[in-house]
Amino acid sequence: MDCSLVHAPSLEKEFLESGNGVNRKIIAYNYFAIVGPENDPAGIKGMEPLEALQKIADTGATFLSRDDNSGTNTKELELWKAIGYTRDMLLNHSSYKTTGQGMGATLVMADELGGYTLADMGTYLKYFSDERIELVVLVEGGKELMNVYSAIAVNPEKHPNVNFNGAMKFIDYLCSDETQMLIGNYGKSEYGRSLFYPARSLIEEKSEKEYGWIRDLAFFEGMECPEEYKL
Repeated sequence: MDCSLVHAPSLEKEFLESGNGVNRKIIAYNYFAIVGPENDPAGIKGMEPLEALQKIADTGATFLSRDDNSGTNTKELELWKAIGYTRDMLLNHSSYKTTGQGMGATLVMADELGGYTLADMGTYLKYFSDERIELVVLVEGGKELMNVYSAIAVNPEKHPNVNFNGAMKFIDYLCSDETQMLIGNYGKSEYGRSLFYPARSLIEEKSEKEYGWIRDLAFFEGMECPEEYKL
C-alpha cells in the first residue's frame, strides 16, 4: 500500500502518530444516516442523532452494527459513547446485533430483521435504488453525522519500498480543481443527489459552517496535518 483513503479521524491520528503515514489531506465529506424500517418502531424519525440512539436503546429496538473496525463502525461507536454506552455495554443487550460484515451485508440484515443501522449514504442509496432493501432514512445531516474523507501517504522513511512519489501525485490529483468537481458531481445523475462533497475549497477558504464542522471533527492540533507529520 502506497496511499490510504480513509474516513475515521481517530484512527488516522493513530496512523500518523505511529509514523506510518504522512502528508494527510482532507479531500471530501458526506454524511452518515440512521436508517430503519418505514414503520419506525422506535419513533426516531427527525430526531437528533444522539437522541435517536437513546430512543432506540430505551425501546429495545433492534440495531445492527458492522462491528468491523471500519470508519463507519468507528463513527457508530463514537456516537454511542457520547450517550454513555461502551461497546462492551452494547454487546450485553440482545437487541444490539453485530454482523462483522460490510455495509451492504449489514443493510440487508437490518432490512430482514426490521432493525436500524448507521449507514454511509453512498451504499444506502445504491442498495435502495437497486431495490435490495426497503429501509428508509430516518435521521440524517448535521455535524454529528458528518463523514470526512482523507488521503494519507505511507511514510517512505519507515516503509522504504513504497511508491511515495506516486502516492503524492495521486493525492495532488484528488485535491485538484478538476477532481474536486468530479467528486461533487458524482452520483447526481443516478441518485438525484451528490454522494460526496468536495472539501478543498472549504478548507482553503475557511468558509461555510461545514468548514467549522470539518475542523472540529477531523483536524489534529488545529490542522489537517500537523507539521511533524509532513515530508
